[in-house]
Amino acid sequence: MTGQGKFASLLVIALGTLVTRSPAQGVVVTGRVSPYGSANPTNGVSAVVWLTATGQRLNDPSMVKPMHSVLRQKNKAFEPHLLVVTKGSTVDFPNLDPWFHNVFSLFNGKKFDLGLYEAGTTRTVHFDREGVSYIFCNIHPEMSAVVVVVASPYFAIAGKNGEFSVADVPPGRYSLRVWSENALPDDLRALSREVEVSGTTYSVGTLRVREAETAKAQHKNKYGQDYEPPSPGNPVYTQP
Repeated sequence: MTGQGKFASLLVIALGTLVTRSPAQGVVVTGRVSPYGSANPTNGVSAVVWLTATGQRLNDPSMVKPMHSVLRQKNKAFEPHLLVVTKGSTVDFPNLDPWFHNVFSLFNGKKFDLGLYEAGTTRTVHFDREGVSYIFCNIHPEMSAVVVVVASPYFAIAGKNGEFSVADVPPGRYSLRVWSENALPDDLRALSREVEVSGTTYSVGTLRVREAETAKAQHKNKYGQDYEPPSPGNPVYTQP
């Protein structure tokens, strides 16, 4: 091989190495969720922001990969309180308490009833549709959680100060969606808008979300009735 041929080969290898090692060219989308209007403000912000690609990419199944997440039951609480997964994901519900739990969701998104199950066992739910599922325990009224299912890999849960950041978003046009735990659906729909994501960072600014007292109404049990008061003799409260 001639000297020029060797040089050309080395150049091709070098360029190939550079291409292989180049970082992803995604955009970091930032912003802030700011609640207002509540007479009794919550402790921090409980909100989700996500971007759904418009056009042909919207129906590309390779964009949205299922996840496998865990929503624990511990100390008579769900951990985490707010969980976001992609459509088609599975969520495990392990019972880490020394007593029975009965996990159910009969509102809006995925409807299910896992029945009564004991300490140390796990049951799993397949979230096969978009939407918001409010999760409760039929035994302990103080337990609640929310699973938000989105058809996009570009989402973020806002921090307690309302700030959020969605990494590695390919440049393009998206539909911006917002969900907040203490807001009414009509107010949330009004916040949706089209955005053109470009550059290395892109800010959607401040998203002001009106909170409503009716959104915090006390929930019923899975039979649509008020919860019975705790009873020390009730076997479902302790592990036999």
